[in-house]
Amino acid sequence: MSKLSFVIPCYGSEPTIEIVVHEIIDTLRQRPEYDYEILLVNDCSPDNVWERIRALALSNSRITGINLAKNFGQSSALMAGYRQCTGDFVISLDDDGQTPASELFALVDKIQEGWDVVYASYDHKMHSHFRNFGTWMNEKMTESLLGKPKGLRVTSYFIMQRFILEEILHYQNAYPYIEGLIFRATRHIANVPVTHHNRMVGESGYTLKKLIALWFNGFTAFSVKPLRIATICGTACALLGFCYGIYVVIRKLIDSTIEMGWSSIIASIFFLGGLILVMLGLIGEYIGRIYISINNAPQYTIREIVKLPSPEKKLMTNSFQL
Repeated sequence: MSKLSFVIPCYGSEPTIEIVVHEIIDTLRQRPEYDYEILLVNDCSPDNVWERIRALALSNSRITGINLAKNFGQSSALMAGYRQCTGDFVISLDDDGQTPASELFALVDKIQEGWDVVYASYDHKMHSHFRNFGTWMNEKMTESLLGKPKGLRVTSYFIMQRFILEEILHYQNAYPYIEGLIFRATRHIANVPVTHHNRMVGESGYTLKKLIALWFNGFTAFSVKPLRIATICGTACALLGFCYGIYVVIRKLIDSTIEMGWSSIIASIFFLGGLILVMLGLIGEYIGRIYISINNAPQYTIREIVKLPSPEKKLMTNSFQL
């Protein structure tokens, strides 16, 4: 019997998390040949979602509640759940009901064909224009910097084989980026179409600041291409400056009455100075992340894990006591 592990990072989902969990359980009743577990990771949500998670975990031995000590971000919350799961296949989905748990077997049946990872894809995403733009930017970034195959849709709803999970868990640094870790491990990835639902309540927790942080995390943690781009830009600006200098000298030699332009010089200084500062900031970002990683900053800190013992363990304990 194959076992499915569901890992759900939770933030601001007090009204929806029970609905998502019950939808998973109801769907799994259709295919009793699969065992399962559900891991709910509270990423220090400001609402009372942890109380909901605790109640769910204390009512079902297949549900585990993990409470993080502070907000570490979605990727770190997933890593916390990944390290606790025991399934043959691991499924990640959202806590807001937009990723349809009722269609989970579309992903399961696809990965049974031999794929390493299968992502859900949506014909029409029920996100805001801002969130869709952020998703598009993330797609382009992963294509150009992380080597994502063109045409592959990457979403937060996906399933992966156990050996891919084991490879991901080798990553110990403070800036995990799940897509980067997956693309580093395999290219045998597929899509399967599912329906994207409307958000049940509230709005997305991804602000512009968080989206920018996500992009920075992606391309600084798993690629040195930005540094190479910086080198190319610096070289191009140096060549342009050299050519412009030759042009100014020749022009002055041809016509000695031409006065040197103060405005053009200041504009050049501002442009080159800004470019230099951007490049230094990029290099500083890499160095800062190296420094934090050397100091062994944690991916996450678990405050509490709530889980009922399984019926088998209860039976063994009672037998031992007798």
